[in-house]
Amino acid sequence: MTAAIEVAGWSGAGILLVAYALVSQRRLTGDGNAFQIMNIVGAAGIAVNSGSNRAWASAALNLVWIAIGIVALARRTRARQEVPA
Repeated sequence: MTAAIEVAGWSGAGILLVAYALVSQRRLTGDGNAFQIMNIVGAAGIAVNSGSNRAWASAALNLVWIAIGIVALARRTRARQEVPA
């Protein structure tokens, strides 16, 4: 189980870095679904690792990061549904 938690943390960090790099290179948009999903998944990996290591400040930060991503996705979905066909 410890190895899986380490993999989750390192994978989460890698995903967040790739997401940031792709937005910085203008290959993704900062308000796009792919970026938001990458942030949610990456933050979840780090939150699991942080919580397991009792790094509560990091775990809390990443839970907020996840919430921000979920809200952004929900708003995009709602806005898309409100557009007349």
